[in-house]
Amino acid sequence: MCLSEPDAGSSLGDLTTRAERQTDGTFRLNGTKMWISGGDHEMSDNIIHLVLARTGSRALGTRGLSLFLVPKWLAGPGGRGERNDVTLVGLNHKMGYRGTVNTVLAFGAGQDRPGGLPGAIGYLIGQEGHGLAYMFHMMNETRIGVGAGAAAVGYTGYLHALSHARTRVQGRELGARDPRHPPVPIIRHPDVRRMLLASKSYVEGAVALVLYAAQLLDESKTAPTETERREAGLLLDLLTPMVKSWPSQWGLAANDLAIQVLGGSGYARDSLVEQFYRDNRLNAIHEGTHGIQALDLLGRKVRAADGTGLRLLAGHMRVTARSVRGDLPGEAAALEKYADRILAVTEALWATGDERRALANAAVYLEAVGHIVVAWLWLEQAAACRGREGTFYEGKRTTARYFLRHELPRVDAQLDLLQSGDCLLLELDDSVL
Repeated sequence: MCLSEPDAGSSLGDLTTRAERQTDGTFRLNGTKMWISGGDHEMSDNIIHLVLARTGSRALGTRGLSLFLVPKWLAGPGGRGERNDVTLVGLNHKMGYRGTVNTVLAFGAGQDRPGGLPGAIGYLIGQEGHGLAYMFHMMNETRIGVGAGAAAVGYTGYLHALSHARTRVQGRELGARDPRHPPVPIIRHPDVRRMLLASKSYVEGAVALVLYAAQLLDESKTAPTETERREAGLLLDLLTPMVKSWPSQWGLAANDLAIQVLGGSGYARDSLVEQFYRDNRLNAIHEGTHGIQALDLLGRKVRAADGTGLRLLAGHMRVTARSVRGDLPGEAAALEKYADRILAVTEALWATGDERRALANAAVYLEAVGHIVVAWLWLEQAAACRGREGTFYEGKRTTARYFLRHELPRVDAQLDLLQSGDCLLLELDDSVL
């Protein structure tokens, strides 16, 4: 996917790569794209680039963009033909995820001009001016993939920390001042347990969020009725920014805690946990930054279909809360309260219709709603464990209680800030920064 450019970054309305129609129906593309994962390699016979380029006026912004299929190698008689005018002109040396090369590509650099004409040959996909809409089909799928990857990297960091804590013997239990008492595995220390339980709540919460998105994707295609399919699609659209960003933020937090559990060996390259942290740090940026996901959620997704998706989500939360009142009455009441607050805060933010004020704290909104959604999924897991015995199920119940009691209250201050209409970030003078 070739979207970003050196001067435009994520501001896709400012892209300058142009595509000019030719008499044979193809287009010639000229421009530079960057942050292209796998933009050049030798692992396949060909590489197909999907490139956003401008066919309309610059004044049209994103409406002037179209999508093109641009192969590295052009088809020829009997197989591979001549090299298209696509040139690898740079590598981005990342702090992590080094298994996938990240490239800068020039389209129309002129080194190998097919037919002697300037530009790389491209083939229009769909209609002119609809390129960004087509690209979003891939971007939304990839955003869910980024969330899944972030959950996985966070989870493996947690598992490394858990194994270390069970086997690393150091120090004595609280109150055991006699040096003749034997040292204990560090998992016996309350602060290590805190870090492990927090990590477990983050990574297994992230996995639950990704799996719920997968379920919604299935239901949007296969649910028995049109109403159910439509509702699943609305919920999936609403949750996609959270599925991308929540695991990227809190999976990384689990990687951070893994380093802390290992202590000095955690930041040494002899262990893997420092690599996991470097790898996962990229996911908050991949496929749209945390802030871009926040603007998408609050600016578009919660308002789509007159807010139907958000109301559906709150309704599902209330159903779960009612189902666990007998087992977890305090946690059930808290979830119901937060489901109501999401709706009230969202309405308050958009009450005046002032987009700048509504979106001033969009990242806070994303984090708060994401935490509430994961709390709901933890209660869902606790409900699924009802009546089941064994350490796995007890671990789920304990972690659900931890997240609802220790993590969910974080959102109170965030929701209060949002409901207050605070506009400090809009009104401050840049010179104070």
